[in-house]
Amino acid sequence: MIFIAKNNAKNEIAVCDFAAERILYFINPLGSSEYNNLGLVDLNGRKVNLMTLRTRVLLVDDLEKIYSDPVTLLPLKIERTVLKFWGDEYKTEEYDQKKFTLVTREFKSKKLTRERVIKANGPIQNVISFLFYLRNYPELRVGWNYTVRVPDEFKPELVSITLKLVSIDPITIPSGKFQAYHFRSKPEKFEFWINKDDPRVPLKIKIKSFIDFNVLMKSCIPVHNVPNAEGNNENQKQK
Repeated sequence: MIFIAKNNAKNEIAVCDFAAERILYFINPLGSSEYNNLGLVDLNGRKVNLMTLRTRVLLVDDLEKIYSDPVTLLPLKIERTVLKFWGDEYKTEEYDQKKFTLVTREFKSKKLTRERVIKANGPIQNVISFLFYLRNYPELRVGWNYTVRVPDEFKPELVSITLKLVSIDPITIPSGKFQAYHFRSKPEKFEFWINKDDPRVPLKIKIKSFIDFNVLMKSCIPVHNVPNAEGNNENQKQK
């Protein structure tokens, strides 16, 4: 995952690299999730960022691979494999962020069973990558809001969700105590808390669905390559 940052010494734009970042989460009830940033990979001859999110809840094992633009983190392709005891699923989403289109495909036993084309009037985001894109904002103030356009979870359409920073709260989770930016979505699909300090990662997420989930960070191994005054990357790593 790569972000643009300002090099104050030269008054230039430089690059910050979060490749190799790994975050473990506990999901209540009865689950876990693991996020990994795999850095730059090749996708159809283009260098893109790859992040994965593997979630295990009850009898479901869900692996999501998100290929995105290294700077904007707008999704370019998503591959999702869902393993269930009653049947497996494989889905893909291919994004054209210039034509603002999304093509979704569903497979069973490696056979294409459904294909849909969704058109938009602007860029199409992914909620997971956008949470990390918030690192692009060095200072966030209460009241700040942003509207994202994302695929609906159950219908072949896009929905607009406004994320608003409602407060800055102290929060206690299994990995410790933090000061966190507290966001709520409208419509009320989820709310989340992001670490106010570096590394600015999601600490807690509440998901409102047919079953409500709480996602809590257990541990984080951040790797933050920060450009120094000479323009070279300095590696910072914590455990």
